[in-house]
Amino acid sequence: MSKFQVKNARLSFPSLFHKAVFNGQETKFGATFLVAKGSAQEKTILEELEKFKATLDKSKLKGLKITSVVDGDDKEYDGYEGMTALRATNQRRPTVVDKDRTQLTEEDNRLYAGCYVNAIVEFWFSDHPLGGKQILATLHGVQFYKDGDSFSDFVASKPEDFDEIDEDEDDDEDDESFEYDEEDDDY
Repeated sequence: MSKFQVKNARLSFPSLFHKAVFNGQETKFGATFLVAKGSAQEKTILEELEKFKATLDKSKLKGLKITSVVDGDDKEYDGYEGMTALRATNQRRPTVVDKDRTQLTEEDNRLYAGCYVNAIVEFWFSDHPLGGKQILATLHGVQFYKDGDSFSDFVASKPEDFDEIDEDEDDDEDDESFEYDEEDDDY
């Protein structure tokens, strides 16, 4: 098995600092990396996939599912149309770095669904009673590449969104009192 790098891919469904939770169960660290169909990056992914398949015993190829690389047009997610999606996971937290290779933390708020990243991944074979024969991908690391349009509508408030509070202001100045009236209680 050999690691390879996917460059300038759009990040989707990132769980890079905490393991993802699915149906109340903690699963793995991971992310999906989107690259344009027909791009050099898609070619790299597909070539690496074919090289990996060539290393497998012929008996493993019958009934083999490639679940780590999918056609984005088959998904109903924003940003997936016209893309190839590579999903990679790991039980261990992957290396996560900025452009200058300094370690990133969740608090840095640098990586988000929609930004562009470089990723180091590795294909592997699984033959599991539940999943059957599959080619999966291990996520080894992610590097921030550049900002992009976020897939989420959520934007955290910035400090300048708040009014400055004067230390001398009376705490009760703008408080409106609320009285509870049991007669208005419909519960």
